[in-house]
Amino acid sequence: MTVLYFNEMNINEKDPHMEGRDRFVLSKGHCSPVLYSTLAQRGYFDEKELDTFRIMGSKLEGHPNMNKVPGVDMTTGSLGQGLSVANGMAMASRLNKMNNRIYCLLGDGEVEEGQIWEAAMTSAHYKLDNVCVILDNNNLQIDGKVNEVMSIYPIDEKFKAFGFEVINIDGHNIEEIMKAFKKARETKGKPTIIIAKTIKGKGVSFMENQAIWHGIAPNEEQYHIAISELNNTTI
Repeated sequence: MTVLYFNEMNINEKDPHMEGRDRFVLSKGHCSPVLYSTLAQRGYFDEKELDTFRIMGSKLEGHPNMNKVPGVDMTTGSLGQGLSVANGMAMASRLNKMNNRIYCLLGDGEVEEGQIWEAAMTSAHYKLDNVCVILDNNNLQIDGKVNEVMSIYPIDEKFKAFGFEVINIDGHNIEEIMKAFKKARETKGKPTIIIAKTIKGKGVSFMENQAIWHGIAPNEEQYHIAISELNNTTI
């Protein structure tokens, strides 16, 4: 998210609806806190609003809402639909002769859903080289390990067979992320997927690789431990 919003995308926080801007679809919409935090730091809204997250009446809902939050390009949350939306945006941009790019972040548990593969066929069939998919491959979903719940592997070979340019990276390595986006921009005639191998809860000892942290918040003691560990983490 940092690389996308501060290095990669052509966007303007002072004009969230700028014509011809790059667009981002958070298909795994329950990951909204990272999107809100990024948008706030980029300047789309005051960082103080982050304290209202999921409080009744707040515009920062559990799933991002494009009608309430400046900088959110698509309301998401029902898993499996984001790539279809990204395809539509990409096709519309082509029809309007715009050179913008569409980025879509998927979860690896999410790609167990059939609609993702229908959308993948569409991306490749229409040669949507302005679509760049990022797969957060931490091998965990709410019910446990992805390879045990419903294995998606070998995920790189599957997307390659569906007609994608496939780039495998360490999802915690900023340099690799930047190089992957550059290669995606230079790829013509087909969509790209960046498969980012990640560790859920990286940097917090008691959260790393623990599916239980999929949807709960730390208590105050855990919060202070986590912040202390993150402050001592280097990338």
